[in-house]
Formats: sequence, structure tokens, C-alpha cells
Amino acid sequence: MKAGAVEFLTKPFREQDLLDAVHAALERDRLNREDEKLLSTLRQRLASLTPREQAILALVAAGRQNKQIAFEIGTSEVTVKVHRTNLMRKMQASSLADLITMANKLGIPEKPSAI
Repeated sequence: MKAGAVEFLTKPFREQDLLDAVHAALERDRLNREDEKLLSTLRQRLASLTPREQAILALVAAGRQNKQIAFEIGTSEVTVKVHRTNLMRKMQASSLADLITMANKLGIPEKPSAI
């Protein structure tokens, strides 16, 4: 029934109810703008990755270890470590958990398709 409305006020309503609804709407809008700004920044960082780094990011987000990733993409574990280090730097991730959070926000699938 609200169809996106913040609050549904019935007449007669108190002025304070209207003010509360306006404040709630402004707060919701502020949070949405912050989320969009963060997502835009993450998309820019993702675009800076090479295709191989993006593939490794998807595999890391899926929980694969370096050895498993190396086997799946047909390269050495050392090469995977180099790519992983580069993508951590480019994504500005301070930890693996931070990187996985970013991947989830970007909608990177947990189960990557075959490379």
C-alpha cells in the first residue's frame, strides 16, 4: 500500500509525525546515497583489475585456496599469489574478509563459472 512511501499519515496528523517522517526520509536517502557512492567506487576498482585478476577474485570470493586456484586456471601457485597481491592492492582491501565483503557488494558470484 505504501509503494515506497516512508510513512503513511492519516488525517488528522500531528505536525511532529510529519516532521518525523521527513527526517526518516532524509536519513534513508542519505544512506542510499552513501551506498551508491561506495558501490560506484568498488565498480571503479573492479574495472582496474585485469581479466585474470577478476577471475582470481571470483575464485577467492568462492573460498578457493591458492593451490586450488592455480590448478583451476592452469598456472603456478606463485603466479596466483602475485595476482592476488595485485588485486588486494587495486581493490584497496586490508584483509581477505574485506575483499570478500567487497565482492559480495559487487555481486560477484560465489560459484564462479569455468575460466
